[in-house]
Amino acid sequence: MFDFVASAAPGVREIVTVGKLCWEVRERHYDLVVVDAVASGHIVGQLAAPQAINRLVQVGLIRQQTGWMLDILSDPRTSGVLVVATPEEMPVTETIELIGRLKAETTVSLAGVIVNRVLPELFGTREGRAFEAVCGEPAREFLTEKIGGRPEPLLDAARLMVKMRRSRAAHLERLRESVSAGAPGGAAVPLLYVPYLFLRSYGLRSTRQIAAALAAELES
Repeated sequence: MFDFVASAAPGVREIVTVGKLCWEVRERHYDLVVVDAVASGHIVGQLAAPQAINRLVQVGLIRQQTGWMLDILSDPRTSGVLVVATPEEMPVTETIELIGRLKAETTVSLAGVIVNRVLPELFGTREGRAFEAVCGEPAREFLTEKIGGRPEPLLDAARLMVKMRRSRAAHLERLRESVSAGAPGGAAVPLLYVPYLFLRSYGLRSTRQIAAALAAELES
C-alpha cells in the first residue's frame, strides 16, 4: 500500500523518511540522532521534500506537518549535514557539487566536511632530499647489507606513498578553497581529517582510532 501511494504522490517517500528522523528529534527520544544518509545524488531530494511540499500546500494538515519538519531542518543549532569525502578527484568534485546544491535547494546547514583516508606526510623538504640520496646505488648497497635483502620494494613503496600524498594534497586544496561557500555568509566550515588506517580488519580498535582523530581535529 505504501509503495502504491508513494508512487502515485511524488515526495511521499522522501517525506516519510525525513519525517521519521525529524519526529525522533522533536520527541527527544535520543540525545543525538545520527543518520547515515543515502548517496549524495539522493540526499538533496530527501532534505528538500518538506520545503517543496510546503510551497505547494498552503493550508491543512500536510502544511502543518511539513512546517515543524522545516523548523527542525532549518535550525543550524539542531540539524546539519556532515559530508564525508576522500581526497580523490571524483569524490572531491561530488562533494563540491553537493555543497552547492545544499545551499541552493535546501534550508539545511552544512555542519562540516570530513575527509577520510588522508595519507600521512612521510617526508618534508629536507627529508625528501635525503630519501633521494638513499635511492642512489652506493646507498642501496649499504642498505642491502644492513637489512639483509634488497631495499627496492621498500624504496618503491615509499616513493609511491609520496606521489599519492602529493596528488591528494592538490585535491584537498581544491576542496578547502570551495568548502566555505556552503556556509551562510561565507562562515568557516569545519574541515576534519581522518588518517588512512593501514589495518587488515576494522572493528572496535579502528573505531576508537577514528574517534580519537576526530576529537583531536576538533580541539585543534
